[in-house]
Amino acid sequence: MQFEVDENGYFGQFGGAFIPEMLHPNIQELQDQYLAIIGSDQFKKDFDHLLKDYVGRPSPLYFANRLSQQYGTQIYLKREDLNHTGAHKINNTIGQILLAKALGKDKIIAETGAGQHGVATATVCALAGVECIVYMGEIDIARQKPNVERMKLLGATVVPATSGSKTLKDATNEAMRHWINHPDAHYIIGSTVGPHPYPDMVAKFQSVISAEMRLQLKEKTGNTNPDAIIACVGGGSNAMGAFYHYLDAEEVRLIAVEAGGHGVASGATAATTQIGKSGVLHGSKTLFMQTKDGQVVEPYSISAGLDYPGIGPSHAHLFETKRAEYISINDEEALQAGVELCRLEGIIPAIESAHALAALSTIKFKREAVVVVNLSGRGDKDLETYITKAVY
Repeated sequence: MQFEVDENGYFGQFGGAFIPEMLHPNIQELQDQYLAIIGSDQFKKDFDHLLKDYVGRPSPLYFANRLSQQYGTQIYLKREDLNHTGAHKINNTIGQILLAKALGKDKIIAETGAGQHGVATATVCALAGVECIVYMGEIDIARQKPNVERMKLLGATVVPATSGSKTLKDATNEAMRHWINHPDAHYIIGSTVGPHPYPDMVAKFQSVISAEMRLQLKEKTGNTNPDAIIACVGGGSNAMGAFYHYLDAEEVRLIAVEAGGHGVASGATAATTQIGKSGVLHGSKTLFMQTKDGQVVEPYSISAGLDYPGIGPSHAHLFETKRAEYISINDEEALQAGVELCRLEGIIPAIESAHALAALSTIKFKREAVVVVNLSGRGDKDLETYITKAVY
């Protein structure tokens, strides 16, 4: 596919591996072995088995009848919220824990924002019987307390990141530092970010979403291709998973929704493609919000999982080539869309997913159009935010 990573780890001009010398052996080991490992018959057998019998896949593709009536189009929800642990993140952590075991690693490091990746990592570490350390921003620890307790209950050590904005960016910084000092560990990155091969590897593990979608749409509509797919984007893993098998299908409209925060021009936003520039962040060349001298601009979103100052290099390439559309949704619009799904369909979405749902109120689709919204996670973790911030 023209949007696949090249042999040097780049998607167009974005990607690569910009890493400290001490991490070079780890990254080189991954680059040299990940394709052979994940392409082996044994890996595929183990991965498919755990996705089916442990995660509960395939996740349903649900026709949202009342939501479709509300917007005058045919809306399907890809129910990643029904996965074990409550989000799409488990798809990637299952793949990476199997990879880590194949590489002989028995210590795991992770970062998390909303806590869903942290929970998913702690879950697979408990399953595999390996040590787990999760870095999480101090602010995110406070606003995602239920997920913090879940991680601890699963046996993980949760370490607060107290520098910078005390959110996902800083948790990633701390996890990277830990990895430099403990190169015997495997770092399970939670999104399509970081040095090559992580953006490609995470996308491949998450591509199960679009693989299932094709079969489910064929069964329900007679066509493997929808007219549009909508997904929220922070680093970009759930969106890349939903887009993956449609990247070369130019007739399918791909719509990625970033967190607008208080507004793109407010100074309190995470809408990377709107105000970001090319540079190096967390080990890869990508688009991120930065000052004129290249310092990271602190992001803001009501959603901890979208509170990140950049996007993965594969998304930067999709944005630059205009293969996907990138729009922003502000806090209030996301909260309203989340409450709307609760009232119309009896489903409480994660606030991350609510950003994707809010795109339905800003983009007009034809009545006969088939639109898939990737419901990346459930809203249990966000109940306090809904209760205190939403109007209902």
